[in-house]
Amino acid sequence: MACLLSVNVGLPRDVEWQNRIVKTAIWKSPVDGPRMVRRLNIDGDGQADRIGHGGEHRAVFVYQIDSYRYWERHLGRSDFVYGQFGENFTVEGLADDEVCIGDRYLIGGALFEVTQPRVTCYRLGIRMKVPEMAALVVSHGRPGFYLRVIEEGEVQAGDEIVKTASGDGGMTISEINALLYKPGHPVDRLERALHIPALSAGWHRSFEALLRQSKEGGGETGNAGLTGSAKPAPAWRGFRPFRVMRKLEESDGVTSLRLAPLDGIPLDRYLPGQFIVLQLEPSAAPLILRSYSLSGHQDGKLFRVTIKREPGGAAARYVREELKVDDVVQASAPRGEFTLVPGDGPVVLLSAGIGITPVLSILHALAAEKSSREIWWLYGARSSLEHPFASEVSELLRSLPNVRSHVCYSSPTQGDQQGVNYDSKGRLDRAVLRELGLPIEGDFYICGPSSFMRDLTDGLEDLGVARRRIHTEMFGSSSAINPGIAPSPGRPPRVPEGWRGTGALVSFARSGLAVRWNPEIHNLLELAEKCEVPARWSCRTGVCHTCETGIISGSVTYQPNPIDDAADGNVLLCCSQPRGDIVIDL
Repeated sequence: MACLLSVNVGLPRDVEWQNRIVKTAIWKSPVDGPRMVRRLNIDGDGQADRIGHGGEHRAVFVYQIDSYRYWERHLGRSDFVYGQFGENFTVEGLADDEVCIGDRYLIGGALFEVTQPRVTCYRLGIRMKVPEMAALVVSHGRPGFYLRVIEEGEVQAGDEIVKTASGDGGMTISEINALLYKPGHPVDRLERALHIPALSAGWHRSFEALLRQSKEGGGETGNAGLTGSAKPAPAWRGFRPFRVMRKLEESDGVTSLRLAPLDGIPLDRYLPGQFIVLQLEPSAAPLILRSYSLSGHQDGKLFRVTIKREPGGAAARYVREELKVDDVVQASAPRGEFTLVPGDGPVVLLSAGIGITPVLSILHALAAEKSSREIWWLYGARSSLEHPFASEVSELLRSLPNVRSHVCYSSPTQGDQQGVNYDSKGRLDRAVLRELGLPIEGDFYICGPSSFMRDLTDGLEDLGVARRRIHTEMFGSSSAINPGIAPSPGRPPRVPEGWRGTGALVSFARSGLAVRWNPEIHNLLELAEKCEVPARWSCRTGVCHTCETGIISGSVTYQPNPIDDAADGNVLLCCSQPRGDIVIDL
C-alpha cells in the first residue's frame, strides 16, 4: 500500500554558487503534524522561480523512497534526508513507471491529480552536490512528478495514499518523460499524450511541437519540443566567398551590399527574416564578424544586406571606406528564428531605424506570393533623410490587396509633408498602437532598438495580444536566461582580465568578441559567462536545450554527451568544447 512518508516544505533562500547568488527553494525540510495543502502549494512552502516551478499544475512535487535507495547505491551515498530531492512528498510506492498522467490520489483530506514529470533544473545539482544530477534523473528514468490539487485539505506523514481514478491514456511518468527528452518521438505516442486532458499546458505545447516536426519532416532535426520550433539545417557549414556586386546608399548613413556567390552555384531559398554572418577583413585591423539581416527579395542569385553606420562602428566604417565593388567577403548560410509564421491570419510588421531590414524581407515574401492576408506596415524614423527603402516599401504595399500603413517621423524636416512622407509626428510607441485598431489575433514582428521593442511588446500585451504571437529580433546578443541568478551589472562582453587562453579561437558573432579557449574551462557556456556574453541556460547538463545556439563555423566535442542531439547547425553550449576555431551565434 502506498504511503506518505514525509511532508517537506521550504521557502526560497539565497545560496552562493560559482561566485554567484542563486535564489532557490530546492532545500525542503520535514515537518511534524498536519499541513494544509492549498491550490498552489503547502502551507510554509514556496517557489523561487515560478516560470520553471510552481503554479496550479506544479503545486506539489513527489519523489519516491525507492529512488532514494537507487541513488544511494548509484552515487555511493548514505547521507540523504527527507526532502533531499526538493520534493514536498516523500512516498513509499508510486513508482514513475507505474503512475500515469491523470491518475488521482486521496492523501489525508486532500485529493490530487498527476500532471507532469519533474522539470529539469541545475539547482537539483547544487542541492545534491552532483552537477550532472538533472541529466541523471532523466537518463535513468527517475524524474519524480508533480500533482495538481483537486480538493484542498490537510495531509501528514503516515497518511495512506489511495488511488481514486486512473488517468486517460494510460501513459506513465517514465514514458511521458522519455517521450520529450530522449531521442525518438513516435507519432502515435505523441498523439496519445496530446489526448490526455490532465497533462499540463507546457508539456502539451512541447508535444504539439514534436508532432508538427514529425509530421512535416522537411529535413528538420533537433528537438522542437524543447526549443519550441524546428528549422531546416543551414544550407552550408562555415563561410562561403561572395563578390560585392553593388554598393548603394539607401539613406543617410545606411548602405546596402548586393552579394553574389563566387562559385556561381544558385542560392537555396531561405526563410524571410533570417540573417547571415559576414566575415570582414580590414587592412589594418583584426578580422570582424557581424550579423546582418537579409533585406531583399529572393531570386536565387544575390543576397542583399543593409548596414547602418554607427559612431565607432568598425564594420560599417570598413564597408564605407574600404570595401569596394568586386571585392570578396565571406558569408555564412542564412539562419535565425525571426521568420514568417505560415498561416492566413493578419501580419503586423513593426520596425524603427535599421530594424526595417528583416521585416522588409518578410514584406517581400508576402508580395512575391501575392498574399491576401491582412498586412500592417508600421515604421518609425527621424525624418525622410533617415528613412531607407521608402519607395521600395510603397511599391510593395501597392502590390498587395489588403494592407494598412502608418509611418511616424520624430523630427521631420521642413520638406517632409504629413500625409505624403509620413502619417504622424512623434515616435512609433504604445500610444500609437492604441489608436490604430490593430488585429490582436494577428502575428506581430518587431525589430529596432531594444527600448523600442520593449515598449511595443508591453504595449501589445496591454492590448491583449498573446505573447506567443509577438516575435522580436535583436541585432546584438539576445537577453540572457539564467533562472534564479541574481542580475549582473550588464557590462558589455569582453575578454576577462588576465585571460591566458592558448587554444582554439572562439568567436561570438553577435557580441563581436573573439577569445582563445582555455582548457581549464569545462564548456562553451562557461566561456561565454567568463566573457560576460549573454547566454540562455537552465539544466546545464545537456537535457533542456535552453542553451541551444547556432554554430556558424567549426565543430565541437561533447563531454558529457547530451540526452538528445541539437539540431543540425546548432550546438548545446552547456556540455560542448571546441574541436578547433569556431564561430558561435552569440
